[in-house]
Amino acid sequence: MANPIKCSLCGKPATVHLTQIITNKIHKVDLCEDCAKAKGVTDPAGFSLADLLIKGALNNETVTEGDAGLACPTCGFTQQDFKKVGRFGCPKCYEAFRPMLSPMLGGMHKGVTHLGKVPQRALDRRSIYERLTKLEVELDLAIKSERYEDAARFRDEIRQIKQTPGT
Repeated sequence: MANPIKCSLCGKPATVHLTQIITNKIHKVDLCEDCAKAKGVTDPAGFSLADLLIKGALNNETVTEGDAGLACPTCGFTQQDFKKVGRFGCPKCYEAFRPMLSPMLGGMHKGVTHLGKVPQRALDRRSIYERLTKLEVELDLAIKSERYEDAARFRDEIRQIKQTPGT
C-alpha cells in the first residue's frame, strides 16, 4: 500500500490538499484536518499560501519569533513582502530567509539542497563513454607492455560495447 501524503506542518496524514498558482508557478501544501482548521483554510475569506508557509515555519521549533523580522540585505524584501507576493525578490533572499526556509523545505522535500536532475539516458551514455575511455587506455597500455592476450580481450569488449544499440 502506498504511503499516505503527510501534513506539511505536523506530519499527520493529510486530508486537505491546496494548490495555488502564482505567476505560472504551482505551490502545493498538504494539511491534516486539525492544521487546516488552525490555519483558517476553511475560512471563506480565503488565505494566502505564502502566509500559511510563513506561519508553518514560525511554528517550527527551529525558527524563533525574532526571525519574523528578517529582510534581504540586497533587495530589502521582507517576510511581509513574501506573504503578499508569494515569491522572493532576488536570489539573495534565499540566504537571508534560510532560517525560515530550511525547516519548511525539509518537511516538504527529501532535503534542502537542490541537486538537479539528469535524464537517465544521459547518465547511461556518460557511463558507457567513461567505460570505453577506460578500456581504450587499458588497450594502449596492454599493447605497449606486450600483453597481447589482455589487449585482445580489451579490443573485443570495446567492439561489443560499440555494437550495442544506443551507444
